[in-house]
Amino acid sequence: MQQGGDGDRIFLDRAVEAFIRIAFIAILVAWCFDIVRPFIVPFAWAIIIAIGLYPGYERLTQVLHGRRILAAVIMSLLCFALLLVPALLLSASLVGEVHRVIAAFSHESLTIPPLPDAIAQLPMIGDDIARVWSEGTSNFRAVLVEIEPELKVALHWTIGVAGGAGVGLLHILVAILIAGFLLAQAEVGQRASAALARRLAGARGVEFAKLSEATIRSVTRGILGVALIQSLLAGLGWLAIGVPAAGLWALLALVMCVVQIGILPITVAILVYVFFQVGTFTFLAFLVWSLFVYSLEHILKPILLGRGVDVPMAVIFVGAIGGFLSAGIIGLFVGSVVLVLGYKLLLAWLHGGSESAQDAAAVPSKEGPARQG
Repeated sequence: MQQGGDGDRIFLDRAVEAFIRIAFIAILVAWCFDIVRPFIVPFAWAIIIAIGLYPGYERLTQVLHGRRILAAVIMSLLCFALLLVPALLLSASLVGEVHRVIAAFSHESLTIPPLPDAIAQLPMIGDDIARVWSEGTSNFRAVLVEIEPELKVALHWTIGVAGGAGVGLLHILVAILIAGFLLAQAEVGQRASAALARRLAGARGVEFAKLSEATIRSVTRGILGVALIQSLLAGLGWLAIGVPAAGLWALLALVMCVVQIGILPITVAILVYVFFQVGTFTFLAFLVWSLFVYSLEHILKPILLGRGVDVPMAVIFVGAIGGFLSAGIIGLFVGSVVLVLGYKLLLAWLHGGSESAQDAAAVPSKEGPARQG
C-alpha cells in the first residue's frame, strides 16, 4: 500500500510540474505574440515583397559584383519610389479636384452640363435620369439637401476607406524597409526557412517551402503584376485623353483588377464619357487603346499565373480569390499558398496510398521464388 501511495504522489508531482511548465510556456508564447502582433502584418508583407523581389535582387547583385547590401538598398529605394510617387501624384490630383469643386460651390459658379440626348432617350431609365439631372441643373442646393442622409453615409464610408488606406500604406512602407533587411540576409533566411520546414513537414519540408515561394511569386506576377500594368496603361490613356481625375480612376481600376472584377466597368463608363467629348477619330483611337489594355488580362494572366509552379492555375486562382475575400489583400498570397500546399498534400496522400497498395501486391511475387528456392 505504501508503494502505491508513493507512486500516486510521484505521478501527481510530475503532473503538477508538467502543468506548470506547459502553463509557463503558454504564457510566454501569448506574451511574445502580444508584443509582436503590431508587426505581424508588416512582416508578412515584407516576406512577400522579399520573395517577389528576390530574382531581380539576385541579378542586381551579380551586376554589382556581389555587393548584397548595396543591392538590397537599391531595391528598397526603387520600391519606395514606385509606391510614393504615384501616391503623391494621386493625392495632389485628388486634393486639387476637391479644392476646385469646393471653390466653385462656395462662389455659386458650380454648373452641371446639360444631359446628352442619347442618355435621356434610354429606355426605362432615361426619363428618371433626365428629371433628376434637370432638378440638379436648376437648383443644385435643393438636390444636395434632399440627398443629405445618403451623402453623410457616403462621406463616412469614404473617410473610413481613406483611413484604412493610410494605415495600409504605412504597413507597406515598414514592410519595404524590413524586406530590404531580409534581402540583405537572404542566405540566412533561406537556411532558417529550410530548417523550419524540415521540422514541420519532415523530409518533404524543403519541397513545400520552395513550392510556397514559387506560389507567392506566381501570384505576384499573375495578379498584382497584371493589375498594375493594366491600371498604369489605362491611367496613361485617360490622362492623355483628358479624363477628369484620371489618377483616381486609375487607382480604382487597380483595386478592381486585384479583386478580379476587371477594368471593363470603368473602361465602358469612360468610353461613354469620351464619346460625347471628343471627335470620331480621337474616340476610335482611344477605343483601340482601351481594347488593347483590356485584352492584357486575358493574354498575360494565363502566361504568368502558375508559372514555375507544378500546380493547376485554377488552384492558385481559387486560393487567391478566396483568400482575398476572407483576409483582404494579403489573403491573395496566404490563400493561394495554403490551397496549393493542401493540394500537394492531398496528392502526396493519394499517391502514397497507391504506392503502398502496389508494394503490398508485389510482396507475394517477391517472396514466392525465395520460398521455392
